[in-house]
Amino acid sequence: MLVWIVCAALIVFGVLLRHPYLFQDVQYVLTKIKVRRFVLKCMRTNYSILDRFLDLVKTQPQKTLIYFKDEMFTYREADILSNKAARAFLQAGCVKEGDTVALFLGNQPMFLWLWLGLMKIGCAGALLNSNIRSKSLLRCLNCSGATTLVAAEELLDAVKDVLPHLHEQQITVFILADRCETAGVESFIHKMNQASSEPIPKELRSHLTMQSPAAYIYTSGTTGLPKAAVITYSRVWGMSLLLATSGVNSKDVIYDALPLYHSTGLLVFTGAIERGIPVVLRSKFSASQFWDDCRKYNVTVIQYIGETIRYLCNTPQKLSDKNHKVRLAIGNGIRADVWRDFVRRFGEIQIREFYGATEGNFALLNYSSKMGALGRHTFLHKMCFPYAVIKYDIDKEEPLRDSSGFCMEVDKGEPGLLVTEITAKAPFIGYVRDLNQTEKKKLHNVFKKGDLYFNTGDLLRIDEDNFMYFHDRVGDTFRWKGENVATAEVADILVLADCVKEANVYGVKVPGQEGRAGMAAVTLKDGLKFDSTAVFKHVEDFLPSYARPRFMRIQRSLDITGTFKLIKTKVVEQGFNPNDVTDPLYFLNEKEKNYTPLTPDVFDSVISGDIKI
Repeated sequence: MLVWIVCAALIVFGVLLRHPYLFQDVQYVLTKIKVRRFVLKCMRTNYSILDRFLDLVKTQPQKTLIYFKDEMFTYREADILSNKAARAFLQAGCVKEGDTVALFLGNQPMFLWLWLGLMKIGCAGALLNSNIRSKSLLRCLNCSGATTLVAAEELLDAVKDVLPHLHEQQITVFILADRCETAGVESFIHKMNQASSEPIPKELRSHLTMQSPAAYIYTSGTTGLPKAAVITYSRVWGMSLLLATSGVNSKDVIYDALPLYHSTGLLVFTGAIERGIPVVLRSKFSASQFWDDCRKYNVTVIQYIGETIRYLCNTPQKLSDKNHKVRLAIGNGIRADVWRDFVRRFGEIQIREFYGATEGNFALLNYSSKMGALGRHTFLHKMCFPYAVIKYDIDKEEPLRDSSGFCMEVDKGEPGLLVTEITAKAPFIGYVRDLNQTEKKKLHNVFKKGDLYFNTGDLLRIDEDNFMYFHDRVGDTFRWKGENVATAEVADILVLADCVKEANVYGVKVPGQEGRAGMAAVTLKDGLKFDSTAVFKHVEDFLPSYARPRFMRIQRSLDITGTFKLIKTKVVEQGFNPNDVTDPLYFLNEKEKNYTPLTPDVFDSVISGDIKI
């Protein structure tokens, strides 16, 4: 018997030597299966995140749900305030079951009371980016089909700009102020104050199913116009359970400084409800106040996105940097070098990097803490949640297909397009009132006739150890001198230069040249000037010739979305013409081994072909 035990132990030991992440890989897939079964159970019983909230109101009414500045709101108070919001909508006579109401405000508790109130009366919320204005505001409002708009008091001027158009479309407009003297705009606060706080009858939402829309969340629009993704009640559950999957427990306190109008900010709130824990809500992210907030509220879990972790690393060092209770950070977009700096400076905080799209049907989680990775590529995961990384033609902007017309998976180390199978268990709902854009995200006949996959628009690569890494966005990667240039990788190299603080890399068309030439818009570190010679040396040392930015643009700040993603469309359109661009421009001068000023004469020489690039 002892011999058999020893043999079994040796076999297990040998397997673990060859597959050190096996247990973690299996555990992760089993957790995802458990989550999927839970969501399917909720679909059968029609149990929504709102039902979970109402259960918590009964079981822990006095527990804090929201901390905001010097205010705190219990679960019971949140229920009362959302009841009053719901009744204010009903008594105004402009909202009925099934309608959509647009919410146009930043992070504040009222955002949450309004959305909860809308769910209580069977309506969906269109969550508008509080930074949009004029035509963009109208476009986002119109595509949601909203019949009512509720805006923050500080956004009244933005509402006034489009008020005639809103009245033409018979959209009722409320402002979150005690009173409003603008004709055609009513005070919602006044109506809420007058409304009863009695519970809302469940019959008002009896028509809802788990496939009904709970919200419309707009994609960030980094490379194009925002689209309104349909967030069903089942999708809300899927998003909310990310916190549980990442290790958040019922004793945690989570910090949310990201916009509630975006999925990353909203999932913290819904995930907190799933866990039954408090949320520390901040109106906007502040690197200087971040750790003070964490200490003040005893925060144990933080969420990050994009550049927020790097912003924290760029703040002046303090003796109190490791004086906090934060144990877990959940988010996406952290570079390996920033990850390393962050844990070295602020302590051994567990990082849970995840991958997912607002409208997507698939997610990855870096559960093994491999710096820079999104997650792992395993047979078991792929079998249970079908996906593939396929060969992609950068020039034609479409997947490569073999002689039979089917797509081909990439080799290890080769970038490819991530696609995920669309099934009843992993649906892709698409964008509201935009069938064209919805269909564009679907790929047919990928590996066999009749199959259907979701095009994530992201290029990923898988290394020899089966870790998956983000490579670039489709449309961001461009070809130059017959080679593919990944903008994200070039930007990562540029910010390592001594004087460069941030970098936005993109391709620009040059007459007479195939493909697009690399260009970078950069900001400089405080107190430093653009060291053209040093930057030239840096790109020469660390980038192949085809990937070196041919043009540099020095900006005071880079355009970003509300979730800190770089916006490329504007700078791409502006190009590198010094007659059109007022920012300082530089040209990669290989003869002088320097970035030299891009004057109108130099520009003309580039365009005419006298200067070869």
